[in-house]
Amino acid sequence: MNIQILGPEYQGKEEFDRGKIRAQKPLGFSGQGAVTVRLGPLFYWAWGQAASAGGVGFHPHQGFEILSYGIAGQGLHRDTLGTESTMQAGDIQLMQAGSGMQHAESVEAGFESFQIWLEPYLNDAVRREPTYSLYKHEQFPQTRQAGVNIKTILGDGSPVQQLVADARMVDVEVEAGASYVHKLLPNRTLAGLAIRGQGGSLTSIGQAPVQFKNRDFAIVQSDEEADIRIQAENETLRIFLIEVPTEVDYPLYNKAR
Repeated sequence: MNIQILGPEYQGKEEFDRGKIRAQKPLGFSGQGAVTVRLGPLFYWAWGQAASAGGVGFHPHQGFEILSYGIAGQGLHRDTLGTESTMQAGDIQLMQAGSGMQHAESVEAGFESFQIWLEPYLNDAVRREPTYSLYKHEQFPQTRQAGVNIKTILGDGSPVQQLVADARMVDVEVEAGASYVHKLLPNRTLAGLAIRGQGGSLTSIGQAPVQFKNRDFAIVQSDEEADIRIQAENETLRIFLIEVPTEVDYPLYNKAR
């Protein structure tokens, strides 16, 4: 098993609208500072926070499947499909860019979100019609047990069923002293970003615990099936987890480092 913990200094950074919106990027583009630029079909991951109201004007996308997840505040989405919608905390918006579309975003002060890009087989994706969907927080299943709350974003029970790329996502809150266990199958990669709380530890049977802190990016890969245990330290930990195949059976876009 291989566990990597990458602090903010090993992740990418970018500013939008003259610094009104700042993003920490566990996975970014060449020259933005991230030591890891992709994990299988997981192509891009930005954690954006707005110090004041701002936005990004119309810009194009093609082929990729782009999810935005609201963490705090609200933002307005517009696109060339004629969509205008508001994303709030806990909501997911999904753009399947297909043959091509443009969108623009404007956000209020205090807005916080993830934007995550997944890569299907692009040769097929660019032949599909572009689509946009908004899913509200209340539509997603949540389970709670033994001090752990799990909200399923992609996976069993999720309303998001049309995604082509292979991915699972959960938003997990772990109370101090409690732990969450994630079953990781062979040829799968688990990526996690801690966004609330002091941090915690990652471990599996026969492995020594690996510590991580708030804002750290964790990457876990194993050749064998493994139960990955995530334990909170002295306060509630909130960590967003994405699981993808380590390798896929189609060619991936050659993303420069």
